[in-house]
Amino acid sequence: MDKFLGQEIPEKDRWQFLQDNADAVEEIGYTHRFTPDELAQKKEYLAETSIQINDIEIEKKEAMEAFKAELKPLNERKQELLENIKKGSEYIENEECVKILYHEEKMAGYYNKLGELVYSRPIMPQEMQRTIFNINRKTGTES
Repeated sequence: MDKFLGQEIPEKDRWQFLQDNADAVEEIGYTHRFTPDELAQKKEYLAETSIQINDIEIEKKEAMEAFKAELKPLNERKQELLENIKKGSEYIENEECVKILYHEEKMAGYYNKLGELVYSRPIMPQEMQRTIFNINRKTGTES
C-alpha cells in the first residue's frame, strides 16, 4: 500500500482524481500529523491566544478589585447592622451627655440629648459635696 497517492497531480485537481479512482467515499475520523510549518503556525496561535488570555485576566483582576473595594464598605455596614439587630442596641461613641448627681441615692446618671438615661454609676467621693445648685435642682421626678 502506498503512503501517498496522486502526488504528481496538481493539488487543486488531486481530490477529484482520488474520488474517480476510489471504490467509495466515506466520512471517517483520523489523526493528521502536522508539517513543520503547520506546527510553527499552531505555536504562533498559542502565543497570541495566551497573550489575549493574560490581558483579559489582568482586566478581570482589576475589575474584581474595583468591585471588592465597592463592596467592602457595604459589607462592613451590613455587619454593623446585623450586630445592632442581634443586640437590639448600638454603641454611640463620644456624644455629649449631662451628668446629674442623685445624693439621696448616692448615684450619678448620664442623660443624652433626648433626656434618656444612658449610663449610671455610684457617686465618687469627690462628687459627694453638695452645691447650692444641687439643692434647688428640679429633675422633673419630684411630686
